[in-house]
Amino acid sequence: MSVPTIIGTETEFGISVKNAREQDPIAASTLVVNAYKSRNLTSVSWDYGQESPLMDARGYIAETDTIQNDESNNNVINDILINGGRYYVDHAHPEYCTPECTNARDLVKYEKAGELILELSRLSAEELLLDNQEIIIYKNNTDYKGHSYGSHENYLMSREVPFSDIVDGLIPFFVTRQIITGSGKVGAENGADETEYQISQRADFFEKEVGLSTMVERPLINTRDEPHADSKEYRRLHVIVGDSNMSEFSIYLKVGITSIVLQLIEKRIIGKKFCLQNPIAAIKTISRDLSCNEKIELQDGRKLSAIEILQEYLSLAHQHLTQEERTPIVEDILNKWDFVLQSLKTDPLSMGQYLDWVIKKKLIDAYVERHGFDWTDARIRMLDLQYHDTRPEKGLYARLQKNGHVKRILTHEEIVNAISHPPMDTRAYFRGTCLRKFGSDIHSASWNSIIFNGPTGFDKIMMERPHFGTHEIVGELLNNSTVVELVNKIKADCN
Repeated sequence: MSVPTIIGTETEFGISVKNAREQDPIAASTLVVNAYKSRNLTSVSWDYGQESPLMDARGYIAETDTIQNDESNNNVINDILINGGRYYVDHAHPEYCTPECTNARDLVKYEKAGELILELSRLSAEELLLDNQEIIIYKNNTDYKGHSYGSHENYLMSREVPFSDIVDGLIPFFVTRQIITGSGKVGAENGADETEYQISQRADFFEKEVGLSTMVERPLINTRDEPHADSKEYRRLHVIVGDSNMSEFSIYLKVGITSIVLQLIEKRIIGKKFCLQNPIAAIKTISRDLSCNEKIELQDGRKLSAIEILQEYLSLAHQHLTQEERTPIVEDILNKWDFVLQSLKTDPLSMGQYLDWVIKKKLIDAYVERHGFDWTDARIRMLDLQYHDTRPEKGLYARLQKNGHVKRILTHEEIVNAISHPPMDTRAYFRGTCLRKFGSDIHSASWNSIIFNGPTGFDKIMMERPHFGTHEIVGELLNNSTVVELVNKIKADCN
């Protein structure tokens, strides 16, 4: 059974304070998140009762010391957003989570809206600092001090799909898709082989194929089984292997082609066709192969390049997607997927307006040639960081975009609109609209619940189907109801 596409991303941002006596990323993150004043919802808290981070997809509950508990032991600051997303402090990072989206284009829009929310937060927070201090926020994955932080993707899947099928189908895909989705990195970390430049910021940090942790011994396939939906029907695939992207084009293809591959897995199309002999070694090998042509060994004895493996996935998509599944956005993703593979095959540097790792490489190449620096020079690594600086006037990617040197998927106006308006076609519409209209009457909320302050106690509304709660289903009800009428109507319909 194929379920309706529901996707979302979570981005942990790097943060520092220029001219601070000492760096305190937790305090800086708290300052930034608290500074965001999109609306007066300070009384609405996050409903942690719906979270189960220790549940493992392999059928057991992990011991509490098996992973770092991401939430319950962390005194987080939460901001539940009127666009349906979430903004909070996660360990030492400000983290933005998009609302649930049904397609890759909307996902890009809401992820990019998150960058604007961070910028608004930064500007407000700086008013509380000394005159010579400045907050710098990076949308990247490493501080170059041995710490890696995540850009996580989430995809709704049918619970009927065996987890082993997901592992077999996705590991080769995740190992190879970095040639499209990587954000580029100067040097190496985590004890990996030295290199001047590599495709992925995260590749060096993966040490096992399957596991629950997101912070130590990171796995290619994360087994957290926390669907934020009806657990009998749905699985939420939590993907931790991707890079944080600045390029709209890279984000679009990252979530777009992954959604398509998951459809193929749900159809039982992929099986063990592309299982790799050594995935952990392969992800590092491919990250260091800027030609994208190096062959890696499969379990069946074949040796294929990342381009060839992704071409096989694309061919299966063309063969097995139905006409109904080939929406205009899906068709566009298929065309762009093929365009990128053909371009990488001919000349990877031709992707210098499209893919982050190539855009950054060409930028640094020009700098090295102009100034005669060696790639080991600290200023080259600083350029890497500046590429991901989210400040519009300082970030290198932002300046390239302003000057029309990178390909875009969206207009700036679409992204600004997404700051304050939820998607119309998922439960994020119900959540975001309730927060905007009835914020003072809401006690807490989560991805799949809203708890209202009722006249005699709390009224909890569960939202176990992410593709319900849309404008089409509840728009009129929300527009024409008081909070009491809304709760009573929903409770009556559920009985």
